[in-house]
Amino acid sequence: MNTKNKTRPAASGPARLEDQRLSIGSTFAYGFQHVLTMYGGIIAPPLIIGAAAGMSSQDIGLLIAACLFVGGLATILQTVGIPFFGSQLPLVQGVSFAGVSTMVAIVNGGGGIQAVFGSVMVASLIGLAITPLFSKIIKFFPPVVTGTVITTIGLTLMPVAANWAMGGNSAAPNYGSVANIGLAAATMGIVLLLSKVGNAAISRLSILLAMVIGTVIALATGMADFSKVGQGPVVAFPTPFAFGAPTFEIASIVSMLIVILVTLTETSADIIAVGEIVETKVDSRRIGNGLRADMLSSAISPIFNSFTQSAFAQNVGLVAITGIKSRFVVSAGGFILVVLGLLPVLGRVVAAVPTPVLGGAGVVLFGTVAASGIRTLSKVEYRNNMNLIIVAASIGFGMIPIAAPKFYDQFPSWFSTIFHSGISSAAIMAILLNVLFNHLKAGNSDNQSVFVAGTGRVVTESDIACLANGDRFENGKLIDAEGKEVPLKSDSPAEH
Repeated sequence: MNTKNKTRPAASGPARLEDQRLSIGSTFAYGFQHVLTMYGGIIAPPLIIGAAAGMSSQDIGLLIAACLFVGGLATILQTVGIPFFGSQLPLVQGVSFAGVSTMVAIVNGGGGIQAVFGSVMVASLIGLAITPLFSKIIKFFPPVVTGTVITTIGLTLMPVAANWAMGGNSAAPNYGSVANIGLAAATMGIVLLLSKVGNAAISRLSILLAMVIGTVIALATGMADFSKVGQGPVVAFPTPFAFGAPTFEIASIVSMLIVILVTLTETSADIIAVGEIVETKVDSRRIGNGLRADMLSSAISPIFNSFTQSAFAQNVGLVAITGIKSRFVVSAGGFILVVLGLLPVLGRVVAAVPTPVLGGAGVVLFGTVAASGIRTLSKVEYRNNMNLIIVAASIGFGMIPIAAPKFYDQFPSWFSTIFHSGISSAAIMAILLNVLFNHLKAGNSDNQSVFVAGTGRVVTESDIACLANGDRFENGKLIDAEGKEVPLKSDSPAEH
């Protein structure tokens, strides 16, 4: 099925790639692919927080359904948009991982799940009030910053893909087994093979089809279990304040406010990242609308027993790898999430997809995010400036908490909350260094450090003089105009 002739620009305003509309079938197929990509990530926070709060499996199931329901509504708000709310970009929303450790700390501190909900509500409302400040930072996000952040997003997600490929549960006896990793590798291989197929629809649906085929393989080998799909209610609407009225504790609110600042930083980076991939204009107004949608969704989510909402970086990779840039596809994914939240039985079906299958697809998805960032960095001018050191220091700084997760454990909790996120670390460092070297130019020179001296490539006149007309290099060999290889003589004295 060729979708090329079935796209049409939105009826109002200039034609933008994100405003394209596909057929209903294609829209929901690609939307379901987005749901599968982020499903493991959206159910993990309620699992972790519910377990920390000592909830029963039934109550944890309620939390999961609530997170799916609210995530779907937040996604629709972000993609469709209303005045002042929503970036109108293909961004999937869901419970942010940034606040999981803080919420667990609040629960363990005696506040319980009610204090978590109260702190999320108040901190999100404060975040909503300060979004104009964050929306004004667009001028501090040139390609040297955006490329660095996009690359870091992809790199920081690789441990997630690796954990999924190993089985997802480090306490399981088969965690990291050859069978798990083999299933992930098979899924990844299927993604690559389907991507090579000449049919555009199959190629673009390669992730979804690979997950289906991977699940079938898992069923055939006894690695998938759908026996629990029929257990539990078929339909369940999230009951407002199902766990009691929220409580408001100053310390919890302050801790959660730090999480909100991190969420604002990460969402700003994700909005800019997906804007680069979609090749559309992202200005301060659009960032502000996206951040307000984030904060409004986060403030309302505790009413329906959910937590802070944020854009999912892994779905940015799906936009890049499929080339499907329509925001309405993601809106369809949001609708599917709402349905999954209302029909837990369908959620249990999706939850039965083996984690290694998600991991195999995730390697390609998250790698694509990093590759998109590298493509952006290729547009950056590195000669006679400090852009190389901006990229080097920022990516290196962002990788610290990924390479050493306990690196900031001895620091104050507010500091570790911010910098434990590799994305936030890289974004903050890139912004500050860009301001220091490219905006505060007092004292700058053409040769400030060894990094500047090493950025330009030099070829001497004698090198050029030795070449004949038609000479060219192919695969590291010098070929003359007649297609014959020209022998290269070593400069080493031992070979003279």
